[in-house]
Amino acid sequence: MDNRKFILSLKKGNEAAFREAYLNYYDKLINIAKRFNFTVLTPQDFVQETFLRVYNKRELLHEDVLFDKQLFVICKNIILNHLNRENKIVQLEPSHVVMENVDNDHEIFEERQEILNNLINELPEQQQKIYTLHKLENLSYKEIAALTDLSEKTIANHIYLASKFIRKKVENH
Repeated sequence: MDNRKFILSLKKGNEAAFREAYLNYYDKLINIAKRFNFTVLTPQDFVQETFLRVYNKRELLHEDVLFDKQLFVICKNIILNHLNRENKIVQLEPSHVVMENVDNDHEIFEERQEILNNLINELPEQQQKIYTLHKLENLSYKEIAALTDLSEKTIANHIYLASKFIRKKVENH
């Protein structure tokens, strides 16, 4: 089966095409993932995540790009994103932090958090809700749109206005 037909069958949700992709590329992806040093997850976890992402986002596959190239890029991006998150977590672990000024830093953080919460409370109700969902709960515009029945453009506008308000208040503080 040529690349274009194969990708089109994947995009249509053809189970046999997914099985074929899994069988043909599983070992190759495992070998890619084994090149990285993970502290929590295994290479198999990343390969599973790659195939899940391909299945869930199959409509985004491009018929004009070789499937294996797309698959390898997806796997690599998942691994790199995880490594970046893992590195941030390692940097935040107390065993890696010099313990001087920790109490002072904690007080500053809490003070800033309180100021931010107070500023968020000053926003109009809709902006409060959307800003909190996006900035504090890390939901995407698309996810917020599904929750609120607002367009992504409206959500972007609310976040822009809320951010502008908060930035202005912080600068004047």
